[in-house]
Amino acid sequence: QVQLRESGGGLVQAGGSLKLACAISGTGVRVNSLDWYRQVPDKPREVVASVYSRGSTFYADPAKGRFTISMDNDKSTGYLQMNSLRPEDTGIYTCAANVYTWRDGSRDYWGQGTQVSVSS
Repeated sequence: QVQLRESGGGLVQAGGSLKLACAISGTGVRVNSLDWYRQVPDKPREVVASVYSRGSTFYADPAKGRFTISMDNDKSTGYLQMNSLRPEDTGIYTCAANVYTWRDGSRDYWGQGTQVSVSS
């Protein structure tokens, strides 16, 4: 069974940095893509950044130049390095991945999320 678990969230002052990790567990997994989302109360979840199996990446405008998404396929772990954090980056960060296994084919999986709080 494929599971995603985030770590690395916390409280940081504006201008600081955090590195989120998304560990993907399961037998024989192959990660096709991985996304990081942010959600704040009363607003829809929004994509922050995405990385694809061939290494291409996507960043939402607020993340460009400050965040870096990466994927370590040997460790089946995705990362989101967040620098120059702003109070408006506060939210619950959730990773999602499209993962292939021989048993279930390609499916989307979600983590539980990790809280990121940036104080001014």
